[in-house]
Amino acid sequence: MLSLDTHVLLHAVAGRLLPAELRLLMEDRWSISAIVLWEIAKLAQLGRITVELDDPDVVRTLARVHVWPLTREIARASTQLDIHSDPADELIAATSVVHKVPLVTRDRVLQRSRLIPHARHRRR
Repeated sequence: MLSLDTHVLLHAVAGRLLPAELRLLMEDRWSISAIVLWEIAKLAQLGRITVELDDPDVVRTLARVHVWPLTREIARASTQLDIHSDPADELIAATSVVHKVPLVTRDRVLQRSRLIPHARHRRR
């Protein structure tokens, strides 16, 4: 199973994954932190994205995605990361740490972490 951050999930919905991401995501099941749902709603409210949670493509994608709930362990782990980012990204990262699920992200701050398990693109 892989954990997707908000932007990778949105790129997947829009069909704008990089070739390496597409290969990686085709090989495994997807999951997201529950905070990703909030972040999509907030980004749509702020006009930063044009899709919303009720968008048919989003609904169809989310039907196949495991959603990890926010828990006390995840909240605590988010304060013990070796990087500092916005709170939503820290919760997304902590979800990967607690559940030991590799994170798929383009976020350079999250990619610098040695604590977050990262999904690695296989070279072909």
